[in-house]
Amino acid sequence: MKQVLQSLKSGKMDIENVPSPTLTKGSVLIQTACSLISSGTERMLIEFGRASLVKKAKQQPDKVRMAFDKVKTDGLALTLKAIQNKIDQPIQLGYCNVGIIQDVASKFSDFSAGDRVVSNGFHAENVCVVENLCAKIPENVSNEEASFTVLGAIALQGTRLSRPTLGETIAVFGLGVIGLITVQLLKAAGCRVIAFDFDDEKLIIAQKYGAKVFNLSTE
Repeated sequence: MKQVLQSLKSGKMDIENVPSPTLTKGSVLIQTACSLISSGTERMLIEFGRASLVKKAKQQPDKVRMAFDKVKTDGLALTLKAIQNKIDQPIQLGYCNVGIIQDVASKFSDFSAGDRVVSNGFHAENVCVVENLCAKIPENVSNEEASFTVLGAIALQGTRLSRPTLGETIAVFGLGVIGLITVQLLKAAGCRVIAFDFDDEKLIIAQKYGAKVFNLSTE
């Protein structure tokens, strides 16, 4: 099957032919219908991959500390080899998958072959995903609409963790898709929302949703 993979060493993305995943305990096998590209997350990974080793280190100070600890125990040569091996490994992209279930691991599953579901599967023709990270899609929801479910769930979880109360003022920094969904959820919860971004177009959208907006490049 075909799958999108990215090199952490160079940032280059390729569509590779890889073995299809095998069904594991508590999971379902899904044939992909569409997969949403998260422009913020995936662009960040591309930029990280294209950065020099020094810039990569600056972006991950916690990993640098781990590397120094490893040097103390394993020596410099083995540590450098381990870092190189890690960077050389391609990573799988994507986490907003929509498709049709082909097979189910458990006979007692709430899912069955033929169900149309959304999951956090990768950009691949077939994905194997644990059941609790899947949800059935209502008939009146298109595949394209359903592919935004995971992004909506992230915004919802962030909103829940903030425990907004009626009339409270809450600031949202960054108005990508998740940020704009968060603005709407907070307004629905009865909050006063202040939204910040550098992009005037995103600020206009947030303003339409009822937020008081500020452009960080001019404030």
